[in-house]
Parts: sequence; C-alpha cells; structure tokens
Amino acid sequence: MEQELSTDFLSRTFLGNTVETYLWLGGILITGLLLKQLISKLFSFFLFKLVKRYSGGVTAEELHDLLKRPFTIFFLLIVGFIAFNQIDFPVSWKIGPEEKFGVRMVINKIYAMFLIFSITWIFLRMVDVVGLILIYRASQTKSKLDDQLIPFFKAGLKIFIVILSFFFILAAVFNVNIVTLIGGLGIGGLAVALAAKETLENLFGSFTIFLDKPFIVGDHVKVGAIAGHVETIGLRSTRIRTLEKSLVTVPNKKMVDAELENITLRTMWRTRQAITLVYQTTAQDLKKIISEIKLFLANHPKIVEESTVNLDSLSPSSIDLLIIYFVRTTDADEYAKVKEEINFIIMEIVRSNHSDFAFPSTSVYMEKQFQK
Repeated sequence: MEQELSTDFLSRTFLGNTVETYLWLGGILITGLLLKQLISKLFSFFLFKLVKRYSGGVTAEELHDLLKRPFTIFFLLIVGFIAFNQIDFPVSWKIGPEEKFGVRMVINKIYAMFLIFSITWIFLRMVDVVGLILIYRASQTKSKLDDQLIPFFKAGLKIFIVILSFFFILAAVFNVNIVTLIGGLGIGGLAVALAAKETLENLFGSFTIFLDKPFIVGDHVKVGAIAGHVETIGLRSTRIRTLEKSLVTVPNKKMVDAELENITLRTMWRTRQAITLVYQTTAQDLKKIISEIKLFLANHPKIVEESTVNLDSLSPSSIDLLIIYFVRTTDADEYAKVKEEINFIIMEIVRSNHSDFAFPSTSVYMEKQFQK
C-alpha cells in the first residue's frame, strides 16, 4: 500500500513534469553544489601533476587559487545543463523550438555564451599558470631579457585567446560567417587603423623596445621629467617606479620617440662642482688647497681619469674654484656616498689651510669727510 502511494506521489504531474523529475532536478543541482569544491580541487591536482615536473616554484595551492573560480563556474554550468534537461517546459508557455526565435533560443544562446566565457576564463588562467612557471625559471637565470619577454608574450597570448573566443561565439552562437566577416574587416581596416592610431603606435613602440633593447626590466632610466626603475614593459605602455616610489605609466611611443637616458648603463658618474672661498684666503693658501684636493682625488680608488681643480673666477664676494672628477661606479647610491666622502675631505682641507667658504655678501665702505 505504501509503495503504491509512493509511486502515485512520484507520478503526479505539475507544469508538465512529474514529481520524480523535479526530485532528479533538485538532486542533481544539490549534488553539483556539494561536489563543486572537491571537483575543482581534483581538477587542479590533476593539472598540477601534469606540470609538476616544470612547475618550479609554483605550488598546488597557487594553481588551485588561479583555477578555482573559472572551473567552478564551468562545472556548475554543466551540472545545470544536465539538471534542467530532465524537465520539459509546459506547452502552454509557448516557448517555441530551439530553431526559431523565441525564449528557448535566447536561453540556449545565453547559456552557450556563458559556457564559452567560462572555458575562455580557464584558458586565460592556465596562461597565468604557465607565466608563473616561466617567470620563476627566468628568475634563476642571469639574463634580464627573459624577465622582460615573458609578461609581453603572456599578454599577447591572452589577447589572442580572447579574440579567438570572440570569433568562436560569433560562429557557434550567432551563426556568423567568419570568412565573410574577415573580408568585411579588410574593407573597414583603414578606418579601424585610423581610429586606433595611438594604440598601434604604442604597439609598434613595444616591438621596437624588444628589438632595439634601449632598456630592460630593472634598468634605471630617465624619460623627460620621469626617472625611476622599469618594472614592466607591456604591449601598450611601460611602467616605471620612480624614486618617490610612485608608479608612472608611460606610453611605449614616448619611450621610443623621446630622449631616453639609461642610467644603469653608465660606466661612471661625472661631477662638476664649484666651491666658493672667502677673499681673506692668501694666494699661498689657495695654491695649497688646490694641490691637496688634486692629490686626494688622484689617490682615491673610485676616481678615474685625471681630475680638474682650478681657480675658476674671482666673483664679487668670493674666490671660485671649479672641481671636476669622475667616479667609477654604476650605482647611484655608491656614487652619492663617494661624493659625500669627497665633500667632507674638501671641507677639512679648506679649513686646515686658514680659509673658509664664502656666501653672497656685499661690503659697504663709508668715507667720513672732515670739514676744516
């Protein structure tokens, strides 16, 4: 009796479907929601096993974090498709067949678009995984060129995947003839090129940077009023971390066209410094000061080539000396320390020879006239 009641209950029909069908729908959806985390981890674990040999510093947790969201969405879409395929829409709703324009066709096309989007998202994240592996391997090499090329080609591959996905949606979902569309794009290509003139110039600028290599990632450069270290070189722009630690994005066109100084490639630093002495300094003391500064610079291990220390001019309020020397280093911090050391020694030499530093001043002499 109970079995008959149960069978009767499961056979009852609501909106054109039996209770058993709705139970299957709910069961499949609940099972999918409960298993989504497990399936996502299993997929990430399986993929990690495939790339473990080449993974370098990339862990299974990092791989799972990258793929978790897109794969979960893909899995739920598949579960939803299986679940809702169990039921039939009531005829009274007049939804219509899939082949004709109507609610069913719109729903199917929206579902297909979301499915393609999720697959595209998975491929984009897999490109990120490969990028992480290659970046880790590049960090183990001495060359910085690979550090520069990997982000560039990773961005290019992502753009290619997105474009391919876009054309696939047009062909598979909207039944667009791709060959005809590409032919039409050829006609409108000139208009697109004119509209995207700046973008194309920046893109060609990025190719020039990679081929000519005026700088690489990590170099200290100066472009116009912007100075700092190159962090990334992209398809459109280059990002520079300034000395104030702000991040400046410079279009690649400007990086190629503007006068660019690569400070990292300096072989040495040149210093041109003027010091002013008081007029109370005697000629004998002045000659001694000049000779002692020359001797110190000549014996300094970081000073290269012949240094210059001369009496440059006799200004209205000071005796001006001109000092020119070259410091053998490419590091700005080391150069600053050497320059500081030299300045301290110059101060000691000047004051040990009965002189001092002058500052702009004016002497006023008043003549007193006596009347007889």
